[in-house]
Amino acid sequence: QLQLEESGGGLVQAGGSLRLSCAASGRAFSNYNMAWFRQAPGKERESVGSIDWSGTRTYYTDSVKGRFTISRDNAKNTVYLQMSSLKPEDTAVYYCAPCLQLDTLSVPTWYINWGQGTQVTVSS
Repeated sequence: QLQLEESGGGLVQAGGSLRLSCAASGRAFSNYNMAWFRQAPGKERESVGSIDWSGTRTYYTDSVKGRFTISRDNAKNTVYLQMSSLKPEDTAVYYCAPCLQLDTLSVPTWYINWGQGTQVTVSS
């Protein structure tokens, strides 16, 4: 069982920055590629980006490329999402999950119990 807990969200002014954390427990964290997703009210879950198991490769969707950075510290069982130049359209609940491929951000079928996510609100 892999359990993930997101934290670090909050209210920030447009143009500001936040760093989100995703702490893992249970199954070996370093075995997995990891991905970040977000979901705004009334919208479907949207891909943000991903990082490979070693932390050497990353992928970002076009809407966040150049503004967001994903990193990980396997010794701490944690993956991070550093967000800068935030825009109101970045407002959403942010989730992390394991993924099978970096570019597709495909979540394995065995991952069922998503965390609560962390709320990011960007004011204009």
